[in-house]
Amino acid sequence: MNSIQRKVIQFVFIFVGLIYIGRLFVLQILDSRYKIEAEINAVEKIIEYPNRGLIYDRKGKLLVFNTPVFDITVILREFKLTDTLEFCNKFGITPDSLKGIVADIRKDRGYSRNKPMPLFKQLSTEDFGKIQNFLSDYHGLYVQARTVRSYPHKSLANALGYIGEISRTTLEKQTNNYYRQGDYIGLSGLEQYYEEVLRGQRGVRFVMKDVKGVQKGRYRAGEYDTTSVAGENLVSTIDLELQQYGELLMQGKIGSIVAIEPSTGEILAFVSAPSYDPALLSGRLYSKNYGRILMDPLKPLFNRPLMAQYPPGSIFKLAQALTGLQLGVITERTQFSCDKSLVNCHSHPSPTDLRSSIQWSCNPYYFLTFKKIINQDLSTNKYKDTEMGFDMWRPHILSMGFGSKIDVDLPNVKAGNIPSNQYYDKIYGDMRWKFSTIYSLGIGQGEISIIPIQMANFAAMIANRGYYFSPHLIRNMGKDKRILEKYTVRHQTTIHPKYFKPIVDGMEQVVLAGTAAWTRSKDSVIICGKTGTAENPHGDDHSVFIAFAPKDNPKIAIAVFVENAGFGAMTAAPIANLLIHKYLKRKPNQYMEDYIINKDLTDKYGSYKK
Repeated sequence: MNSIQRKVIQFVFIFVGLIYIGRLFVLQILDSRYKIEAEINAVEKIIEYPNRGLIYDRKGKLLVFNTPVFDITVILREFKLTDTLEFCNKFGITPDSLKGIVADIRKDRGYSRNKPMPLFKQLSTEDFGKIQNFLSDYHGLYVQARTVRSYPHKSLANALGYIGEISRTTLEKQTNNYYRQGDYIGLSGLEQYYEEVLRGQRGVRFVMKDVKGVQKGRYRAGEYDTTSVAGENLVSTIDLELQQYGELLMQGKIGSIVAIEPSTGEILAFVSAPSYDPALLSGRLYSKNYGRILMDPLKPLFNRPLMAQYPPGSIFKLAQALTGLQLGVITERTQFSCDKSLVNCHSHPSPTDLRSSIQWSCNPYYFLTFKKIINQDLSTNKYKDTEMGFDMWRPHILSMGFGSKIDVDLPNVKAGNIPSNQYYDKIYGDMRWKFSTIYSLGIGQGEISIIPIQMANFAAMIANRGYYFSPHLIRNMGKDKRILEKYTVRHQTTIHPKYFKPIVDGMEQVVLAGTAAWTRSKDSVIICGKTGTAENPHGDDHSVFIAFAPKDNPKIAIAVFVENAGFGAMTAAPIANLLIHKYLKRKPNQYMEDYIINKDLTDKYGSYKK
């Protein structure tokens, strides 16, 4: 080997050595990635869950707040248990219970020995205090602080809703990957509808641990920590005092009350009866209580104001009268005799004009009014004539808020049903149905169905003489008190305002000297109302009443629906009267109040007792 070859080989070795030295310098001095990765093995990532937003009533009374709870999680790879009985004694469980908990953990679809799995959920501050000193005795146990909802009152459960652990289906459907397994989320009511407003933003804290799992301070002085942001508070439209009074009046009954401020669409009371104590669906006993309430034969979880679809009965005569006036087939002076051969009716003075037809709820009057709407001799073909009249009638009814989902700020709203031409064509065939097929629609029976909140909105629309704001339960959100813009939009019906005067006059006479005269009060409050008795093929008829007060510049519109309670004047009307007086700061009739409170219509069913 000559000197040149020797120098080349030496150069190659030196060059390669320099490369290795340079790389080691970069890795050990300049590049911190490996150092960080080594450190991460001793760093614990702790999620900091924000406080969920609070909910208040319209007068500032607290409806929902937060209570701290603690979850104990376990990483099975780290967890070593030498004395099972001692562990169980310290944590207040039996060995069999522990085996069941571990078995459930291993059955979980997200099970992993290397990540935290729930061992004990939602321990109260008191329960956590009893075991806190024992946690350091066992590797692999970790504490996660959370909050659950608490309720100072037993009211408004069906509107407030509840929160619970997120389901795997919801996790898989989310688009922004915000939630993780074990997170709590609004599952119904306002908690679900305003989830993104209430939930806040979670934070993250990194802490150093030694080999025994003992925390040794913040990782890198908190450089990578993020602070949780509390959820925003909601101010509801609910008047808690009115709500509680409505719930008292509906004890022992099945049905709904919805009260609305006509000038804004704000819901003042939202009663679904029977209901439940919202505290039962919060905390460790959530699953147990949910199962018990779910099995109640009276279905307290069923949100009747939004989901119960009923024939409206005689309250729908007001919609028929308004449509007849708008189409010009009747006037306020139009008279018809109470001909019971057309459709059955109760005894009252006859003939009636428009006002007195409302006052006495005359069925033949609205049979004939609907016939004049449907059969206007627009075609020589009687079937075609019916279809043409029907297509003129339906848009006016839809404009009053029927037949579509009302835009209330709650989930799971039903639309009800206002049948269409196509609906009847599908049942009977094209050009094979006529007025005699559908005449029951004239008095609010047949294929028509509406939900209680639509009834209340209808009363508010009449109170406003032709327009309404979508009913809503939240007045404003957050520190800036913002509101959803859609609830400031005025919805105008197709009915001219001039046609509302005879309707309102007739509703005034219903209470002064008509079908609800016995509920009339001696004070100066002028209540305009309409009774309804909705036929029920499965039992006793349903009692219905809508109203607003005062007659001029109305402050409250209300709908009361009581299942299997008979005539509208006997149950629904007095309930509405009492609530109106309560809201307007007038003294309710004591005899009427006692009569309603003592009226129990649920004995034969049996129910879950609170």
